[in-house]
Amino acid sequence: MKIKIKADINKKGPKISKQIYGHFSEHLGRCIYEGLYVGDNKNIPNKNGMREDVIDALKEIKVPLLRWPGGCFADTYHWRDGIGKNRKRIVNACWGDVVEDNSFGTHEYFELCSQLGCETYINGNMGTGSLQEMCEWIEYMTFDGESPLALERAENGRKEPFVIDYFGVGNETWGYGGNMTPQYYGDLYRHYQCFLKNYNTEHPYKKVCVGPSDFDYRWTEEILEKCYAYPHPEGRHGFMDLLSIHYYVIPGDWEHKGSATDFTEEEYYTTIRKAYKMDEILTRNSEILDKYDKNNDIMFAVDEWGCWLDVEEGTNPGFLYQQNTMRDALVASVTFDIFNSHSDRVKIACIAQMVNVLQAVCITDKEKMILTPTYHVFNMYKNHQEALPLITECENIPILSVDSEEIKAVSSSISESEDGSINISLTNISLSDDYEVEISINGMNKSDISASILSAEMDDYNTFDNPDNVCIKDYSGYTLINGTITVKLPKTSIVNIMVR
Repeated sequence: MKIKIKADINKKGPKISKQIYGHFSEHLGRCIYEGLYVGDNKNIPNKNGMREDVIDALKEIKVPLLRWPGGCFADTYHWRDGIGKNRKRIVNACWGDVVEDNSFGTHEYFELCSQLGCETYINGNMGTGSLQEMCEWIEYMTFDGESPLALERAENGRKEPFVIDYFGVGNETWGYGGNMTPQYYGDLYRHYQCFLKNYNTEHPYKKVCVGPSDFDYRWTEEILEKCYAYPHPEGRHGFMDLLSIHYYVIPGDWEHKGSATDFTEEEYYTTIRKAYKMDEILTRNSEILDKYDKNNDIMFAVDEWGCWLDVEEGTNPGFLYQQNTMRDALVASVTFDIFNSHSDRVKIACIAQMVNVLQAVCITDKEKMILTPTYHVFNMYKNHQEALPLITECENIPILSVDSEEIKAVSSSISESEDGSINISLTNISLSDDYEVEISINGMNKSDISASILSAEMDDYNTFDNPDNVCIKDYSGYTLINGTITVKLPKTSIVNIMVR
C-alpha cells in the first residue's frame, strides 16, 4: 500500500526560521580548540586562527547561528579572562579539569561568526558571575561611543561595536547553572533583564529566558506565571523574547547511555522513539505558552538538542567525544521535521555540538577532518531555511510499535522557498522495510526535478580512512507524472527532492 502525502501550494504555515538549523559550540573537549580554532598553528591552514577546512564545510551547510560560550561553561566564564594580550589561564572545572588558556574569547568568537556569515547568540554567566559583569560585557561588545569599555574594546583591536543577535540570561538554571527553583530564577530573570541594555537600537538583541529541560512542564508554567503575574510597565510580553528548551536523546540512562556505534536493533528503535518525543515536548510547552502569550510574541529556542551517548573508549570522559552513525542522521532528520512542523513557535535550535563533541557535524584529528552523517542531513535540509512549510495530509503511514509506544515509520517536510522551488524531505526509519510514497501537491506547476539520498546500515559511520562511507548520493528512484511524485523510499534512508 502506497503512503500518500497531499499538499496544496496555497496552504502554508508560518515561515521556517533559518535559525532552527543553528549550532552550539562550548569550551568543551576539542570543540573550540583544534575543532574550530587552531591559533597560530602553521600545520593546519587557518585564517585568523580559524581552521579553513572546518569553516568551508560549515559555510556549505549555511550555518545560520552559533551559540557560545556554553552551556555549563558559560556559568563559570568571566569574559575579561578572554580579552586583551594577557589572557588568564584557568582550569575548566566543568569539562575534564584541563587548562583553559582563554586564547579564544569574545573577539575570536565574533571573528568566527564573521567567517561563517552567521548570527550571534551569546550566553551570559548567571551562575558564578554578577549582573554588573553581564552588563559590562554587553557594553564592551555593543556600545558605539567613548565609554571606558568601548575604548577598551578599541584598544583590543575592534573600534566598531559588535552585533549581538540573541543573549541568554543564564543557562540550565534548574541544574548545573544554579539548582534554582523556577520562582527564584523567575525573580532573578526579571531583575537581570531590566538592566541588560540594548545599545544598538537599530538592531537590538533578543533576550532568551531559561526554560525547561526534557518534560519539566511545571518549570515552564511557573516561569511564565512569574513573568506574567505582574505586567511589564511598558506592556511588553513577559520580559522575554524567547524561552529555551533542552532535550537530549539518550538510549539508556545517564549512567549507561549506550554505545555510539555498537548497539542492537532494539536500542536503535528506542533511540528513534525518544527522538520523536521532541514533538510532545514542543506541543505541551506551546499549550502552556498559549495561555499567557496569545499573540505569539515569544518563541522557543531549543538551543541544546541531539544524541548524548557514551564517550569513545580511551578518550577523556569530560570531552564528550562520540562517533556519529546513520542512526544519528535519522535522529537529526526526524527532529528537523518536528521543528519545521512547529514553525509557529520554534525560532532557534542549536545542535550539540558543532565539532568533536556529542552529535557533531565535523570530526577532526589534528590536520585531518571528516564530515559526519549528521552533517549530510544539515546539507540536505538547508533549503528549508526561511521557506514556507506546506500543510500536508498523510495517509497509510506505517506505524511501528517500540517499547509499547507507536511511532511513525516515515517522517516528512515539504516547503516552498522564496524563489518558488519546492523542497521535499522524506525519512524512513524502518530497518527492514522499503516504502513507496506518492506526493500530490495541488497547484504545483513545476517539472524540473532532482533528488539525493543518504542511506546506510544503522551503525555505519565515517572514519579518516573511509570518510565517504556514509555520504549523499544522487538518486533516481522517483517519477513525476501529471504533477504527482512517486518515490521509492529505502529502509534507513533520507531522500531529498527539489522541484524547480
